[in-house]
Amino acid sequence: MSDQVVQTTDTELRDRILHSLGELLPRVLKRDLPEIPENACLFDDLGLTSAGTIELILEVEEALDLQVDVEQITEDDLRSVTKLADYVAAHVIPED
Repeated sequence: MSDQVVQTTDTELRDRILHSLGELLPRVLKRDLPEIPENACLFDDLGLTSAGTIELILEVEEALDLQVDVEQITEDDLRSVTKLADYVAAHVIPED
């Protein structure tokens, strides 16, 4: 096993995150969303708030039984559903 840390995103995990976001966004936003394009802007297109963002990440953590390091999250990471899925997949905190 190499000591080198590889910054690759697990595509299966990313797909699970995208699926969860699609299921959880309507609950967090408290309204029906028939179809959520992956490139939909979380704030402008879907109306997510900063409090809603926190709730959404907590819901994803619970649904997928993982922890996400949100210390490094930026506004750009919250720009779209896809960007958020990429961030979450790349910032899962490994269990001890």
